[in-house]
Amino acid sequence: MKIHEYQAKLLLKEYDIPIQDGYVIENIGAAEETILKVKNKFKSKDVVVKAQIHAGGRGKGGGVKFCPNGDDALQSCQNILGMNLITHQTGPGGQLVQKVYITQAFDMAKEFYVGITMDRTTGKDVFMVSTEGGMEIEEVAKETPEKIIKVWIDPLEGFRSFQLAKLARGLNLEGSQYKQAVKILKKMYVCFKEKDISLLEINPLVETDNGEIIAIDAKMNFDSNAL
Repeated sequence: MKIHEYQAKLLLKEYDIPIQDGYVIENIGAAEETILKVKNKFKSKDVVVKAQIHAGGRGKGGGVKFCPNGDDALQSCQNILGMNLITHQTGPGGQLVQKVYITQAFDMAKEFYVGITMDRTTGKDVFMVSTEGGMEIEEVAKETPEKIIKVWIDPLEGFRSFQLAKLARGLNLEGSQYKQAVKILKKMYVCFKEKDISLLEINPLVETDNGEIIAIDAKMNFDSNAL
């Protein structure tokens, strides 16, 4: 089972993982009020409007728009809500956008990929990180596999501190950003195990211009038996 980005972020928020936050609308009549609500809460004139479908590649398909003002945000909501969004993961038929996520905007200095899934060939969870955030991990694996750092977590030993350190170092962060990343990676694995998740990806995890590490997008899949 897949869930929407906003739902995945709510789960991350439960584990004190910093997220790009916002509000979801299903009716265009709520757009103007919600845009104003996001701008006031996060004290910014910029917002991001995101289609909520169960597929990746939304940005390339026109389903994610950075909006420098309220008029642009309203226009983006009108364009995206109700559109048939086609991405490389939806297939040619696309998916109807029935929900739009209006979020705060960040100036991003660096983008990273972080993800956890079950490696069924080893019977272990595999935790992956890469400095090539914002790209599909399959593309990174194909073009620059050396940029993906992986650790396999033994179910009897758990997530070891040296494995955590290896992943955090793989993001090439220093100082307070390194410490923030360590906390996020550790909490991600707790979330992954406690919620019986089969795939947890944050792509991108970003370093903002003011040095914060934030989950900008999130993807979670669950085995239906785990519901």
